[in-house]
Amino acid sequence: MNVRKILCGLGFILFLLFAWFQRNDIDPEVYYKPSGIDATLWVVFYILIAAVFGVAFFRPAPTWLLSIAVLACLAEMALSGPGLVDNLFGEKDFTVMQQSMTAEDPRVELSREFFGALIALVAITVLWCKQGACCSKKKAKNE
Repeated sequence: MNVRKILCGLGFILFLLFAWFQRNDIDPEVYYKPSGIDATLWVVFYILIAAVFGVAFFRPAPTWLLSIAVLACLAEMALSGPGLVDNLFGEKDFTVMQQSMTAEDPRVELSREFFGALIALVAITVLWCKQGACCSKKKAKNE
């Protein structure tokens, strides 16, 4: 098994696990007044990223799919970034280990979400570069 297949298999499993864990965001025992829409969007986001790795396991992922994944990562980072900035530079001390998210202090969950989207962006970028490197080697052999 080559490195690309190992990377794709690990990415697929990792992001499916992220989607699975994200579903706890709709549990009122975990989060105060959870947002079903927000949790659903994050589950869909992680499933999209997992799907990219699933496709790439069998063949190179199409550029349009990689582009959509990168845009989704950047959108999620833009939405959760203000919470991270508030967590880092706000009046309260930085933390990512709060017992539960509250409407009054969503910065912890937003920070976690930002880092999840950042991990996804890095993973997709590595995959894209790995595919590009494979394609340019094949082109060089054919020329």
